[in-house]
Amino acid sequence: MTDTAPSTRDRLLSAAETLLRTAHYDEVSVRAICAEAGANPAAVHYHFGSKEALVAALLEERLGPLWADRLTAVAARGSVADIVDAVLAPFVELAADPTGRLYLRLLARFVLGRRATGFHGPWFRLDSWVDLLPGLDERIGRRRWMLAFDLIIMRFGQAGAEERELAPDMLATLRRFVVAGLTAPAEQPASAGEIR
Repeated sequence: MTDTAPSTRDRLLSAAETLLRTAHYDEVSVRAICAEAGANPAAVHYHFGSKEALVAALLEERLGPLWADRLTAVAARGSVADIVDAVLAPFVELAADPTGRLYLRLLARFVLGRRATGFHGPWFRLDSWVDLLPGLDERIGRRRWMLAFDLIIMRFGQAGAEERELAPDMLATLRRFVVAGLTAPAEQPASAGEIR
């Protein structure tokens, strides 16, 4: 006989997701997550280390598959525009769904808040993106991707509920803006007082 009961780790992830759908992140306690999961009060710390790490794991588990296949396919042969399209498509899909909007809000909280999350998946770390901008050194590539993701995540994760679904012309403008920023010629070092 096969045991099909969800593991404690899976129950904790589901419990956190359930609670975060109806309450603000700061209002959901580790104790509440454990109670909702029917788990020992120390289970979050045992399985994840912290509430932040649990939510990071939730985001990776739920969002990773949306990007993994698309990005792996275009990273090997696609242009920067193709890569940006592969990044944006899941954001559009998530914005159209209430649970997807939860993930976008959480992602915005972690990424824009510069929280140390312990993301492990390759598409959740800037290191995986740098090589996709040929001809740029690592520092410049990281900066460009960080700015691109900040803009995308801010637009989708922090806008009001009625504004999350971008009109096609706004989405096209966002896409062109991100592609232009990522593919701009390599900048020269800034002189004192000059912004670059």
